[in-house]
Amino acid sequence: MNNVRNKTVLAATGIAALATITSCGLGASLEEKSNGHVKAVSYDTGKQGKANPDARLPSWVPDDAKSVTELIRTTGSERLLRYLPGPSSLPARCKPGKAEAKAPTLTADWWPAGEHKRTDKDCDGWHVAVEPDGVYAYQVETVVNADK
Repeated sequence: MNNVRNKTVLAATGIAALATITSCGLGASLEEKSNGHVKAVSYDTGKQGKANPDARLPSWVPDDAKSVTELIRTTGSERLLRYLPGPSSLPARCKPGKAEAKAPTLTADWWPAGEHKRTDKDCDGWHVAVEPDGVYAYQVETVVNADK
């Protein structure tokens, strides 16, 4: 009888833990990578992403941006961002800029190899490239010893 009770309690605990994990927020996950903690967030629109205080979605991203995906280093300041443009373009504060020479240490299957070299705009310190398949942005790591 105790064995059945123990299995029931164990199963209920597992279900509760799974429900807690899956209800932590749509499109958000936290995973350990070899280069530090990384949080991945995704939203249907820029406006939805800006409403999440944990997303840190930059204010220059248009509200009507679609399929927004961001990879955030939680132990530093490095970020990768991709979205599909809506009717709005980049705001006027995004100016022509030099491509970033330093490659990101973050990796994502949606971030093209060498994309940092194609960033030709500066939006509030973000290196941005407008490509045929989306807008890509990279914020360079500025925190000293972020990987330690």
